[in-house]
Amino acid sequence: MKMILEGLLIIIIVIVSFYISLYFAKTLLAPGYQVGKLGQVCLGERCFTVEIAKTQAQQDKGLMGVRELDKSKGMLFVFDKEGIYPFWMKNTLIPLDMVWIDSNNKVVFISENVQPCKTLLCPSVFPTAKAKYVLEVNSGICKEIGLRIGDELKIVGD
Repeated sequence: MKMILEGLLIIIIVIVSFYISLYFAKTLLAPGYQVGKLGQVCLGERCFTVEIAKTQAQQDKGLMGVRELDKSKGMLFVFDKEGIYPFWMKNTLIPLDMVWIDSNNKVVFISENVQPCKTLLCPSVFPTAKAKYVLEVNSGICKEIGLRIGDELKIVGD
């Protein structure tokens, strides 16, 4: 009986691993997915090299699976028009600061220290203002650089 249960457990683990691998392969190889080009976002002298996520596939993947993010790097989500763009932390492994930026490059909403989601149902962060961009950087960066609503950021490469 014990051998049967161990055998079943191994089969279940193999099947689950297969489907998890299939999910990530499908996400990474989805039509239109490619690594975003690089750009730069600056507040005064403090600049971040950002991967630009413009396509739906790039935005869907975001920073999922990233285990470590250099303090001088981030991701910039670029949308076609201003709108209310909620974000969530599904399959994101590191805490982040999220910054919503309008079409005039002004910060309109900040959510600091957003934690990875470890449950099946992940809550979303809903901004209170329309934005054209969302910047994701390591948790604590906004506080470190003194970023506030109304600050103007320089965005290069969007």
